[in-house]
Amino acid sequence: QVQLVESGGGLVQAGGSLRLSCAASGRTFSSYSMGWFRQAPGKEREFVVGITWSGGGTYYADSVKGRFTISRDNAKNTVYLQMNSLKPEDTAVYYCAAAAVTTPEAMGVIPHEALDAWGQGTLVTVSS
Repeated sequence: QVQLVESGGGLVQAGGSLRLSCAASGRTFSSYSMGWFRQAPGKEREFVVGITWSGGGTYYADSVKGRFTISRDNAKNTVYLQMNSLKPEDTAVYYCAAAAVTTPEAMGVIPHEALDAWGQGTLVTVSS
């Protein structure tokens, strides 16, 4: 089992950047694919991006493609989300999640309750 803790959220102006981190505990971190999800007020949680256990494969939602970049450092048990050119519609609580899947796009397809672990979330607010 892996436990996840997100950090790095905050308030930023439109056009700005933030980097989120997700620190994992547990010796099996490198065996999981990881993903970021977000939930805006009054909306359902949505998939943002996934990354394979090796970091060699990534898959982005169309809404963030070209602006967000996911990466992971298995030596540090950490996955990152670099968010550039932020828009007010990016405002949400961002969650990282882990799943024993082999493709990054699978993170966005399987039911949320089937994911193996979730963090507690970190709030990102983008002002216009």
